[in-house]
Amino acid sequence: MEIKSKKEKIKAAIAICIVLTIILFSVIVAIIYQIEGEPNMPFKISKLTIISTAEGVEENVEENSETQEKWNFNIWQNNDIYIDFQKREEYEGTEFIKSIIIQNIKITKQPEVGEVKIYMPNSGEGRTFTYSDELEVKEKLEYKGAEKSSTKTLQIGNQGGSIAIRIANTNFAKYVSNEDEEIKHDGTLITRAGIDKEQLNFEVEMDIIMKTSVRDYKTTLKLNLPTGNITEEGMSSIEETNQKEFIFKRVK
Repeated sequence: MEIKSKKEKIKAAIAICIVLTIILFSVIVAIIYQIEGEPNMPFKISKLTIISTAEGVEENVEENSETQEKWNFNIWQNNDIYIDFQKREEYEGTEFIKSIIIQNIKITKQPEVGEVKIYMPNSGEGRTFTYSDELEVKEKLEYKGAEKSSTKTLQIGNQGGSIAIRIANTNFAKYVSNEDEEIKHDGTLITRAGIDKEQLNFEVEMDIIMKTSVRDYKTTLKLNLPTGNITEEGMSSIEETNQKEFIFKRVK
């Protein structure tokens, strides 16, 4: 009876060790997944480009006004964001992109001056981005999968392509002058208006949802805007290609 009892204790100990090993392995796999994300993604973000600058948006002033100034406009600070998607060369599946969605856009740190607004690309002729209320993004921006990418029609190539969105700090200063012969519409306007760049710094967080023909994936981007020293450089741009910055996970 004593021998049988010892054997049962050994079996129980072995069973407990197996269970603990399985639990430990599962925990390790879960931790690795949280850090490194989906290991076999069909597509990746190959490049994130941010272009920061500023420009003057002219006031509507009557031509016959006796007090009409030579220069009279509000200053807006713009951050144009371009995200490039590329199919991974080592991926052997036949998945394709159905859509890319930008949603849950949050200003996690507000600028000291101005109001942050989000804009989709202009669908008409001319500039890529304009300040129409109809183009303001309130909830989400979706690019549909197509044969090739087109920001004007909000389409992205189903085998990879590029999307764009503008995050602007609006109406944070006014510039009025009759003295300047020329005005350069870039980040140097900020200093002319007596604003420090530090007053414009803000932080944004947004989710990027990649819907493919098989499953959906999500990553969260955290951006510090504007980039560079635009008050001296006028315009600044950065490119991020480090894949560790773009961790996608399956959407349940």
